[in-house]
Amino acid sequence: MIRIPPPFSSSTSMAQTNNQELQENQSKDMDEGLALAMETMGKERERKRKKMREEGGLPLCQDPLDLLGRDLMLRVLNNLDARSVARCLVVSRSWNRVASSDLLWTSKCEELWHGKAHLPRLSLVRGVSKLDAYSLSVMDGKRTRIAKDDLCDHVWDFHFTKVAPEYWRNLDPYWKGNGPPMHRYFHQDGSQTADPDDKVWGGHECCYSIVTSMIGGGKIREHYVRINRWLPLAVSRKQDWSWEMSNNFYCYSSVPDAYKEGGTGPLFLVM
Repeated sequence: MIRIPPPFSSSTSMAQTNNQELQENQSKDMDEGLALAMETMGKERERKRKKMREEGGLPLCQDPLDLLGRDLMLRVLNNLDARSVARCLVVSRSWNRVASSDLLWTSKCEELWHGKAHLPRLSLVRGVSKLDAYSLSVMDGKRTRIAKDDLCDHVWDFHFTKVAPEYWRNLDPYWKGNGPPMHRYFHQDGSQTADPDDKVWGGHECCYSIVTSMIGGGKIREHYVRINRWLPLAVSRKQDWSWEMSNNFYCYSSVPDAYKEGGTGPLFLVM
């Protein structure tokens, strides 16, 4: 009988073991060499910094955040305008953590909201960071497309224009100067009402609609509010974020209500 040898002889197995040990030794030597190189580089950097400190200077490449610390850096950033602070967000991850702090953006939001007629509801949602609240407020403040929530959340001053018939102007306290302005109220069911003692109103039924037509690229071609079948009201936005709706004969102006808890307007951003 002929005996067939095993596929792997003892000499082959030894060679594989030696190769494995050699690879492990080489890997260990590389790790030790890398660690030694990093240690040497660190010592060299520290030596240069020490030399510059002794000569009365500081390393030009030192991060101000490492030098000042988080608390002092917050004080420095607090003296910058919001746009400059926003640029600091992209310097590094450590800068982003400091520059996005609610401690910093709370004061920025207060500066932005100061003197505004309305504060957007979407920026005052619980859990929204102050940085996001600032960004959402800026975007909403540029919005010129009015929503139903805007109409219904505000009280509206109403008065006739100069070209309106004299009979109407004689009934209007805005022109006569003999009382508070007339008010109008929009409701979620699509109706509109006035104060009970309003002489112009007359108790007639009113309903409103918001009309928006778009063209290519999502641009607004036409946007207005219509009450009953009267002339459409062109919509505009003022610098203090208040609204105005007007035509040739009468004008609506939103009454400032920044004190309202939770803000006003739509909960989601309207473009």
